[in-house]
Amino acid sequence: MNNGGTDGGAAAAVIRCAGLVKHFLETENVVQVLNGVELTVAPGERVAIVGASGSGKSTLLHLLGGLDLPTRGEVYVTGAAINRMGDAERGLLRNRAIGFVYQFHHLLPEFSALENVAMPLLIRGMEPLEAEARAKALLQRVGLGKRLTHKPGQLSGGERQRAAVARALIHQPAVVLADEPTGNLDAHTGDQVYALMLELNADMHTSLVVVTHDTGLAARMQRVMHLEDGVLRQ
Repeated sequence: MNNGGTDGGAAAAVIRCAGLVKHFLETENVVQVLNGVELTVAPGERVAIVGASGSGKSTLLHLLGGLDLPTRGEVYVTGAAINRMGDAERGLLRNRAIGFVYQFHHLLPEFSALENVAMPLLIRGMEPLEAEARAKALLQRVGLGKRLTHKPGQLSGGERQRAAVARALIHQPAVVLADEPTGNLDAHTGDQVYALMLELNADMHTSLVVVTHDTGLAARMQRVMHLEDGVLRQ
C-alpha cells in the first residue's frame, strides 16, 4: 500500500497542487506567503512562474519538489501526494521523478563533472560503469565532452550550469524544477543555457517549471503564471 496516496484527477498531470497555503512564523507574527495556490502541469509542458522579489516563487518551487511541506493543501507528483509521504518515501519520489536546477549550480566541489552527473543514478543503485556511461553521453550532448574529469572549480560559470542541467536530467525525470537557472550568468551565456534546457525538454518530453525574473526568458515558455499576493494567476 502506498501511504503517500494517489488522486485520480492528478494522475494525468506531472504536477498538481490544490489549495496550497504556506505560512511562516517570524517572532510572534504569522507571515502568509502562499494563499491557496492552484497549478497543474501536463507531461512535457513548459511553465514559467514570475513575480516580484519576495512574492514566494522559490517557496512554491520547494513545495512542488517536496523540499518543504505546505501549511495546508496538497501537492501531487505523478499522481502521488508528496506532502503526505514520510521523508524516505519523499526522497525516493524526488530521485525518480524530479530534477532540480538552481541559480547556483550546487555541484559537489570535490567530485568531477562526470561524478556529479552520475550521482543521482548511483544513489538509485545503478552499477557505476553504467551510470558513468550515461553521464558521459549526456555531458557530451551538453558540450562538456572534453571537461569530464574537471571539478566545478575548474569550469566556467556556464559550464557549471550546463553540468547542473545534465545532472537534473540524467535520470529522465517527469519534471525539472528550475529556480532562476540563468540568474548568475551573463546574458549571452544565460541564453545558451536556457536554450539547452528547452532543447532537452523537447527531446526528453520532460516537463519544465521555471521560476525567473527575466520576462524575455519567461516568454519562451508555453505558459506564464504570475505569483501575486500569494495567488498564482495566468
